Amino acid sequence: MNKTLRLTMAQALIKKLASYRVQVDGRQVPYCAGMWAIFGHGNVAAIGEALYAHREALPTYRAHNEQAMAHTAIAYAKASFRRRIMAVTTSIGPGATNLITAAALAHVNRLPVLFLPGDIFVSRAPDPVLQQVEDFHDGGVSANDCFKPVSRYFDRIVTPEQLLSTLPRAIAVLSDPALCGPVTLALPQDIQATAYDYPSDFFEPETVTFRAPPPDAGELERAAAMIRAAKRPLLIAGGGVLYSQASDALRTFVERHGVPVAETQAGKSSLPWDHPLQMGSIGVTGSPASNAQAREADLVLAVGTRLQDFTTGSNALFPKSRVLGINVNALDAVRLHGVSLIADAGQGLRALSDAASQWRAEEAWTAQARQLGAAWRTRIMALTSRKDGERGGKLPYEADVIGAAQRSRDDSPSGDIIVCASGTLPAELHKLWRAGAPGAYHLEYGYSTMGYEIAGALGVKLAKPEREVVVLVGDGAYLMMNSELATSVSLGQRLVVVLLDNRGYGCINRLQQACGGAPFNNLLKDSRHGPQGLAQIDFESHAKSLGCLSEHPRSVAELEQALRRARAADRTTVIVIDTDPNQTTEDGGAWWEVGVPEVSERETVRAARAAYASEKQAQRV
Repeated sequence: MNKTLRLTMAQALIKKLASYRVQVDGRQVPYCAGMWAIFGHGNVAAIGEALYAHREALPTYRAHNEQAMAHTAIAYAKASFRRRIMAVTTSIGPGATNLITAAALAHVNRLPVLFLPGDIFVSRAPDPVLQQVEDFHDGGVSANDCFKPVSRYFDRIVTPEQLLSTLPRAIAVLSDPALCGPVTLALPQDIQATAYDYPSDFFEPETVTFRAPPPDAGELERAAAMIRAAKRPLLIAGGGVLYSQASDALRTFVERHGVPVAETQAGKSSLPWDHPLQMGSIGVTGSPASNAQAREADLVLAVGTRLQDFTTGSNALFPKSRVLGINVNALDAVRLHGVSLIADAGQGLRALSDAASQWRAEEAWTAQARQLGAAWRTRIMALTSRKDGERGGKLPYEADVIGAAQRSRDDSPSGDIIVCASGTLPAELHKLWRAGAPGAYHLEYGYSTMGYEIAGALGVKLAKPEREVVVLVGDGAYLMMNSELATSVSLGQRLVVVLLDNRGYGCINRLQQACGGAPFNNLLKDSRHGPQGLAQIDFESHAKSLGCLSEHPRSVAELEQALRRARAADRTTVIVIDTDPNQTTEDGGAWWEVGVPEVSERETVRAARAAYASEKQAQRV
């Protein structure tokens, strides 16, 4: 007779989740590094009891905001190159729906996270329960159905034995290179607490493995023919290069064949910033070097990227090129009418290099790339090295802050990991941050989620405790979500946070005016306020109230010194610096399609519409 264990569904779930292992740097470690939990009536009794029993094998972390703790879990997975995950549990109702934004973020960015929200009673005995969202046409719908469009896999556990098939499916999706993304298992309250005789062998430790699919022979032959016919190729490195740990394969490919490299937000740090064939950022936030070559390339080799509109200049940046997509995801591989090579990034690059044999890009093209790349790196140093006296009395802007952050770091081999997500900062960082090693650049720009920055940095620090984690965040995003500063202090996970205060949403204020609009409702001074005027926000005191150290330097020189103190501090430090909301780095960039009104009484809007119509003619459809 097979042995069994009588456990509640919640106990079985946590016990099994804790049993999964993964190989990381030659060591066996838990696949799920921990559970983020805010308890409520939908999960405190059953899931809470199960987590308490397994608190050593599967640590439980308390947060202050459900969306923030999900961001932390997602950032942990991203910093781990998708090799490890964290799980998140909430109560039914607002606790669950607070996760929806984070689920969308993980879905867009192809990042694994396991959501375990409480749900209504399957029995319907106490129906409707507190916080229940009722659908008057479907009695089986709960708030958790909101997860369906933003989950790669969704299931509701309606019987305890269902766990035997559902949890392995969930792990399969979380660890699959193409399907990878958020998984939601909705957990009805009564089923969480219901016992079942589970087979003992269900709980035997299992090692999660990760597939790296090689290319199909026929597709490879077609791709090699495209490569051999190309004279002016440009390789775009996306996040898939990092997630497949293919940086060495990328370097070998480009050096062997003389192919210049541009990087997306997700792919930045795939190749060291100072490599001779590194052209820098691509697209709307792209460098002059990358975008110049993109406009002249006859072949774009898109590796591990979904070619989002910021990368392609809204599909207008590559007027002369064919596209070859190396990707594990078939839909991503055929963007821009591309020819697909369905494969792991590393496997695909190595196979394609062998198939292309002695082929190299045209020598003049490679030489031009080296020249453009070198000129851009010189320009980066100039843009990030200005002295306070060179500003003509103006406040510093993002490039000045980036320069101070990089000058303040030591020369340790591991270096910093920079974390950011929204506003102007991602554009400036994409162009100007000098990333020397894979994973040193951690930007959430697939969903561009304000509020990810601090919570995400906590996840990065948990994944990489030996690294210095530096957060750049605007005042708008800080006000949206800052609660996990307190969590970082409580957990002893020290962060260096630089808060750039430009007194509003500076990025969108500039976009508004670029589209012909008047400054309106973005900067605080342009928004509606009462007779007492604008709120005077003391960010330094606020950070201190959450347990952090904090300073408010008045110059870039003072900022650099404050950063050095923050690096030596015993807890999270928030450094507030006043910045210019209007200045940006003008070098580089590309058109980005934003719908401009076709009819307006304002001449500035009509002029912007005419420019929009002109730019749109170059768009590939």
